[in-house]
Amino acid sequence: MPVLDPNPQGGQKKLLQMLGLIAGIVTVIAIVASLANAMG
Repeated sequence: MPVLDPNPQGGQKKLLQMLGLIAGIVTVIAIVASLANAMG
């Protein structure tokens, strides 16, 4: 990946998608963990 990207918007969009995906995975894991904790 070049240091001076002529079109940085695509990279920003991909980065935001990755962050959103990571946040979604963390949220799902937290929900599953809390359910497992509630069930004992």
